[in-house]
Amino acid sequence: MFKKSIPLAAALAASCALLSGPVQAAGYPAQPVRVVVPWPAGGLVDLLARSVADKAQASLGVPMIVENKPGAGGAIGAGEVARAAPDGYTVMLTTSAMNMNAAIRKGLTYDVEKSFVPIAVAAYTSLILVTSPNGPDSVQALIDQARKQPGKLTYASAGVGTPGHFAGEMLKSAQHIDVVHVPYKGGPPAMVDQISGRVDYHFANAVVALPQIKDGKIKALAVASAHRVPQLPDVPTMAEAGVQGFDLDQWLGYLAPAGTPPEVVKTLHDAITAAAQDKSLQASLVKNGMRAAEPMSPDAFKTYLHDDYAKWKSVAKASDIHLD
Repeated sequence: MFKKSIPLAAALAASCALLSGPVQAAGYPAQPVRVVVPWPAGGLVDLLARSVADKAQASLGVPMIVENKPGAGGAIGAGEVARAAPDGYTVMLTTSAMNMNAAIRKGLTYDVEKSFVPIAVAAYTSLILVTSPNGPDSVQALIDQARKQPGKLTYASAGVGTPGHFAGEMLKSAQHIDVVHVPYKGGPPAMVDQISGRVDYHFANAVVALPQIKDGKIKALAVASAHRVPQLPDVPTMAEAGVQGFDLDQWLGYLAPAGTPPEVVKTLHDAITAAAQDKSLQASLVKNGMRAAEPMSPDAFKTYLHDDYAKWKSVAKASDIHLD
């Protein structure tokens, strides 16, 4: 009697083992999801992370807990996520700056193309070419001034390797102008010197620039994007201003550690994408100088990330941008 029951018990045990994987995956998520933001609290990435977390909780059924892990141009937070268990309970909201950082920084503890699996793009933000109120009235006037005064004009950035630095070097290269880069420790101090006229121009993040433009403290010449900024309907894109190749939208997107199961990635993708399409969240994004992304599959996001990284590596090499 007992001998005959042993094979049956073994078969049942084997069946349970085979079923356990799918059952556990189907039960995701069973606990809060940690969202690492590799930038300081209070910034635009942090704002988006908390807004999406609030909206996504309804479909996930568990909270998304935002943790800020700033430092080293986002490398500290990214490294922590790369080392996390690929179970869907640790993800990261990062930006184009991650690819820029990887294009110029040596010794990173992760590979931007191999250490993560893309989940979803949530939003975009734009760079705005700005100058002081008494500065040139157009992009072409700025370029003409730079050509007439080689080595005299200065452009600010939030630091070496930041989006504004890359954009500034791209303009130098494309227009063959000789201007001096002045890096700052963040966007706000760069903006202070722009307002005072200590620097001639810079590509400022829309989130930082819009309030100052509205108050008349700086002048907007063009948007480094394929789209005009809704709050500045009369400000042209760089292409409309006569300078091609400046579709430099900064993406904000979610990544998970490499090896995260596809069904878990899909669950996160669906929740985050639905949150990003919420009308009240989109209105908040526009108010803060961002815009919601059109839904993009994880595979499409992977291709987008690859092309984005290749672009910034090319710019870094051509302009000799590096961090030793």
